[in-house]
Amino acid sequence: MSTAELAPSILLVEDDQMDIMNVQRELRKHDINVPLHIAKNGREALHLLKGEGGQNQIQKPSVVMLDINMPRMNGLELLEALRSDPDFVGLNVFIMTTSDLETDRLKARELAVSGYIIKPLNFDKFGEGGSTVDGFSLFLDLLRLKD
Repeated sequence: MSTAELAPSILLVEDDQMDIMNVQRELRKHDINVPLHIAKNGREALHLLKGEGGQNQIQKPSVVMLDINMPRMNGLELLEALRSDPDFVGLNVFIMTTSDLETDRLKARELAVSGYIIKPLNFDKFGEGGSTVDGFSLFLDLLRLKD
């Protein structure tokens, strides 16, 4: 599969149904209509990306939106796995978390995260919070989904 000219898509790795619905609503509100693949934890996300564990392989997403706190394989563990895999080392990954822990931020930064978004996700409030603004602006620029 060629990586050139792939249609944009998002992989959302999130175990909380309310947060999933919140992301879906915010994307709709901003007319971002692209395939949204959902994985409930890091291990499920890897299965989708690699076509393992009985899952059909998804096209490499434009962006991964990744919760940190999840069962089985958390967001930072998944990010570490992606960064050590030549097929996924360059993925644009945005961390979404309720945690504002500096240790999480430092670890995410070490793993070359593209942006850091504090939940609850509300794209209208991006004028109110430091790197979160830049993270979401970058997110939209990367996707270029609003045609």
